[in-house]
Amino acid sequence: MFLDIFALIVIGVLIACVIGIVVWLGPLPGNIAAERGHRQADAIRALGWIGVITLGPAWLAALVWAYTKPFGASESEPELERRVAELEHRLADLKGPEAGA
Repeated sequence: MFLDIFALIVIGVLIACVIGIVVWLGPLPGNIAAERGHRQADAIRALGWIGVITLGPAWLAALVWAYTKPFGASESEPELERRVAELEHRLADLKGPEAGA
């Protein structure tokens, strides 16, 4: 009787550990992508969950994707943002004070 109860406790602990590992691994690629400022972090997070649930290589692909640079990203993005802000400021100057009213 004691061994039956002990076996059930061990099985319960193992199931809890597996669930904990799945919950920890599922969003991991998405969290890494979000920390790195990846534009497609939500898609990476979804692929990570799909990969964990299906026990397939999709989770590994999501992890690699999280560390890659997004397609079309350039090093001059801060420069582009500065230029857009400058043009918006110049446009506001051209519109004059009535634009704020």
